[in-house]
Amino acid sequence: MQLYRQYCDGMFCVAMRFLKNADDAEDVLQDSFIKAFQRIGQFKGDVTFGAWLKRIVVNGSIDFLKSKHQRTVELNENYLQVAEEGDWSVEEGISIEQVKETIDELPQKYRYVVQLFLVEGYDHSEIAGILGVTETASRTRLLRGKAQLKDRLKDLAYGT
Repeated sequence: MQLYRQYCDGMFCVAMRFLKNADDAEDVLQDSFIKAFQRIGQFKGDVTFGAWLKRIVVNGSIDFLKSKHQRTVELNENYLQVAEEGDWSVEEGISIEQVKETIDELPQKYRYVVQLFLVEGYDHSEIAGILGVTETASRTRLLRGKAQLKDRLKDLAYGT
């Protein structure tokens, strides 16, 4: 119970960033804690318990979203070019809420990578593992997601 109380609120926020629905986030959170407690023997201590649990919550949130969007298309992204992540600055006058809302409007494959990279702080090898894609695909999706995000935010800033 002590672990649950210590991490419950923070992990709920992680789930909410993905699911945008308190009931769904609570369901994923409960399932994540159950999985964590069932697999506590697999926790090696390589990372903090919070980081290990966060990964379970993120995976659970993504799995939940995937189950709601049963139509998926596989895309071979081995041919895609990778570029630098570069500058994440946005136009002056754009609020953090507008950035979050705009991230939510990105296509799913870009939204997940942008959120995992920018909001959750995962690197490309971790994102690749979570999403089951290559690191190249993760970098490419981040680049394309960032480009779409910047375009949409520019439209907000200039009203076009």
